[in-house]
Amino acid sequence: MVLLLSVNFSQINTLIKKEFLLEFRQKASLGGILVYVAATVFISALSFTGKIHTHEWNALFWVILLFASVTVSSKSFLKETKGLGLFNYTYYSPRAFILSKIIFNMVLMLVISLITLFFYIWFIGGNIQNFSLFFLTLALSSTGFAGVLSLMSAIASKANNNFALMSILSFPVLMPMVLVSIRLSKQAIDGLSWGVSYDFLLILAALNVFVIMLANLLFPYLWND
Repeated sequence: MVLLLSVNFSQINTLIKKEFLLEFRQKASLGGILVYVAATVFISALSFTGKIHTHEWNALFWVILLFASVTVSSKSFLKETKGLGLFNYTYYSPRAFILSKIIFNMVLMLVISLITLFFYIWFIGGNIQNFSLFFLTLALSSTGFAGVLSLMSAIASKANNNFALMSILSFPVLMPMVLVSIRLSKQAIDGLSWGVSYDFLLILAALNVFVIMLANLLFPYLWND
């Protein structure tokens, strides 16, 4: 909490605006992600000629979303050239910089996840009994994926943007999130009450907070490297 209070929020606001401006200037990058999602879902729909069971429907959805998260978040630090990195180092604090990256990727990933769900239900179908629980699970999971992968992308950027390193570092943290997300979404599909899901929702929320606190703690050391 003390770390968050020491953050310059005006810098975070400026950096987030810059991230959105750069993202929408590079429409090919965002369009490529959307085409990837739509194409993956469409090909998956063609692969299932009959009725798909709820277990398969649920697992396939999270596999698609996980790879979309990797695509979105892995490029967080690819745009940071040495000259731009020196400029950011001079004018911005490390905590404001990493938080702006994480928040931007969380928002972008939340939008991508909703678009993925739209295409998934449109092409493949689906009957979600407790949609509000499914939506909350989707929101917490997608932002959690983005937070973890953004932090790991920052670490990998110090190793010449080694994508394999980012994947290896992310795997142990992402797997518990994926398993909890699959469990929660299955409960939502089956229409179970909120009472049986509170513990898992708290785990997802705690993982989101943990990633943000860890980024605040570790990134300043990477920043000075």
